[in-house]
Amino acid sequence: MPQDLQGDSTPITCTGSIKLLDPLSPRAQSLRSEIQQFLQLRLADKLGALAADDPKREALIAQYQPQAWLADAARRVTQLQLVTHPLKASHPDARGSSLFIPPSSLPPRQEVGSHALPTLVSDVVGNAAALDVYKFLKLSHAGQSLLSLLQAGDADLLAALSDDAEQATAWRDAFCSIAEPASDLICHALAKQIYWPVSPDAYPPDAHDDSHFHLLSILNSSALSHWLYEQIQADRFGEATKAARQARRDGAAHPHGYHEYPQLAEEKKGGTKPQNISQLNSERKGSNYLLAALPPQWNSKATRPLYGVASLFVRFGSQPHVRGLLDELRDYLGKLKPEANNMHIRNRRDAWLGELFTELLQFGAGFSNGLPKGWTAHPDCTLPIEEQCWLDPYRAEDDEEFNRAFQWQDWPAQLAERFAHWLNTRLGAERLSKHQLALGEVEFNHWRRELAHDVALLGDWDHKRRAVDHRLLPAARTQEVSHESP
Repeated sequence: MPQDLQGDSTPITCTGSIKLLDPLSPRAQSLRSEIQQFLQLRLADKLGALAADDPKREALIAQYQPQAWLADAARRVTQLQLVTHPLKASHPDARGSSLFIPPSSLPPRQEVGSHALPTLVSDVVGNAAALDVYKFLKLSHAGQSLLSLLQAGDADLLAALSDDAEQATAWRDAFCSIAEPASDLICHALAKQIYWPVSPDAYPPDAHDDSHFHLLSILNSSALSHWLYEQIQADRFGEATKAARQARRDGAAHPHGYHEYPQLAEEKKGGTKPQNISQLNSERKGSNYLLAALPPQWNSKATRPLYGVASLFVRFGSQPHVRGLLDELRDYLGKLKPEANNMHIRNRRDAWLGELFTELLQFGAGFSNGLPKGWTAHPDCTLPIEEQCWLDPYRAEDDEEFNRAFQWQDWPAQLAERFAHWLNTRLGAERLSKHQLALGEVEFNHWRRELAHDVALLGDWDHKRRAVDHRLLPAARTQEVSHESP
């Protein structure tokens, strides 16, 4: 299988002559077999596109004979260059120099950049028609690419290339040239460029004085882009990630979490011909991920106690996102025929209901975590006791009467009933929608059961009851309580 090429800060040049082993050693025979297998696979792909009587078949077969193909590859390899920063990633029509800058040659910095890459993944630029030569050089043998073996002057590989020592040495020199840097560095008008002020004694710099500026050419790090792409692909679509997401949906334990990338952007380089940018860009089908470079958005509005309202659902139902969910659910149910009921309808309805439960859980957490305990004891708080138990559980530590109501532990069931009554009322309100819903006891019982069995809310209620038990009764811990999950 191909292996990513690695290099150091100084390209290795191949000089001198190597004495070939004769006869072929077992290792040289294995290398020659791998080369022949690579060519046979490529030949099979080419022949598969031709008819059985096509006259081009014979010429194609002759072209893929090992000595003929290697001679042609040694000629075409001069059209390729090993790089880490391809110029065409800035603009596909840019004509200039690409760079090969291994991470080990860069100074350490606190910022994230190609200097921080754990391993180097080399890229290649040049004539896209010659990329098969690069695939050949990436072939792996015992954990090393053919290019690294050629750079080290491996005698067995030279023997595998040709029985003629001089021919094998010439091909080695040609293939190693892919890692040689360009002799002259050239920029281009289509490359990204920026004037950087460097004047030590004049501020602001004099725009008419060229000595006050350096002109920098900003090159995209293909190696960094490829590492980031593979990392994000694994975090979004890997099997471990899928298992973690499914565990969250099921409310089950899982040994690790998963990553999310909000506002992730995807840039396509090269259009319909990503291979014209670079080899790694072609492997990504032109995809380059961009992370959101935005400052964090803080909600600085403090949580206000629920004073002067008869129920938490008054304020909960006034939230913009909750209103939107209610409108969508009401409009969807209002368009259905009375007898309509199938799996797809139930799934869509339950999806809206699940979002409402998530919003309710976050709403409640804002009060139980964001306000001091005992805030519901204020005279202006007119919430029913079941809502006070959920939103202010640690009041039970200091209020004996409240603790008795809390320890009775029927408040979650009462809270589910209040939610069901509120949802029935909101969905059946004619003034809020052109769809009038006739909702009654059947719907009321369904909403109540769904909330009472929601895994996330059950966990939240249970956590609060156990946490208060821990504080009030430290000597009465049971084995179950002392091993609870955080």
